Amino acid sequence: MGSAGLGIGRQRRGIGLVLQHAREPVDRFDSPFARCHHHAHQDALRFGTDIGAVSLAAKFHPLVSVPDQIFERSEREAKGLIAAEIGRPWAEIEAGLYVDVVQYQPLRKFEGFGSPAELLSRYNLAQVQACLYGARSMVVEASMAFAMIVRHAKLARLLVDSRRISEDRYRVELSGPASVLEETRRYGVSFARFVAALVACEGWKMEAELVSRWGGSVRFRMTSEDGYRSHLPAPGEFDSEVEARLAAKWGESREGWRLVREAGILQEGQATFVPDFRLIHEDGREAFLEVVGFWTPEYLEKKRKTLAMFKGRRMVLAVPKRKAKVGAEGAGVVVYGTRIKPEEVVRAVEGMGWGHTNSR
Repeated sequence: MGSAGLGIGRQRRGIGLVLQHAREPVDRFDSPFARCHHHAHQDALRFGTDIGAVSLAAKFHPLVSVPDQIFERSEREAKGLIAAEIGRPWAEIEAGLYVDVVQYQPLRKFEGFGSPAELLSRYNLAQVQACLYGARSMVVEASMAFAMIVRHAKLARLLVDSRRISEDRYRVELSGPASVLEETRRYGVSFARFVAALVACEGWKMEAELVSRWGGSVRFRMTSEDGYRSHLPAPGEFDSEVEARLAAKWGESREGWRLVREAGILQEGQATFVPDFRLIHEDGREAFLEVVGFWTPEYLEKKRKTLAMFKGRRMVLAVPKRKAKVGAEGAGVVVYGTRIKPEEVVRAVEGMGWGHTNSR
């Protein structure tokens, strides 16, 4: 399939009907993310407004069926000259004589997609994202890509928990937009972003519980072998602007503590944890920092229980103050506004009962 497969040359009115028909099933999910995809596709369309025949017709005089003393050329001669100069058959030129009318403008270019297969892949992924906008929960099982999947979930600021289910296999559990969250719409957009990142990983399978239109529950399953493709680039060094600011503000050292981005995977029995930062003191002490995005009191309590399983590990949670819920404050918790203050992190770490030893 070449440019014709993308609808190049097709009139605007026909393409509009196709897009309207394609959007009907997506609208049922009331997904702003899917609607943005729809409008983005429309914005990528470039239509022609002039094929050059009108200006050439003026050059060769108006087209008339029978020549007289006023006009030098007949209609057939004029059409032949126009067709020869443009390099296209007259029948094709005549079909485009109404391009000044919006509905009849032919598609010239579809920006952002190199092939029909690429466009179809993006459309199919958008359908999955719209479907998962109604997810109550999601479970992803992975092996080699586990750490990257967890990082993508954190990049989207999702409620995520993980554990090991075998020697080299892990399970990642995520709360969906249709769970107990208050910020459903905003969280749904973040959830859709995670799905686009997930399909870029390898060796995983996913199952989600969806809330149906009739109030019941349905299951949705997909794997890394289902053929979906992602358009997202690889993630940056930091999962969010909050973390990037913290690292920049921290500097080389803060009261003897260094902030290290790569914290690795912590394991305790079946429990696993991938912290955002590792804190290393010059005297050998070590602690970890986890930056929480969306959260509920239940999620925070579950996170604390998970961290409590890692005996001997000092963990600090940074929780956003936005729409703060009861239960955020406490030992080992830093509540922040638009940015995390390094001095508050250090204060929380130092207040975690190190005693007189330098051991971890």
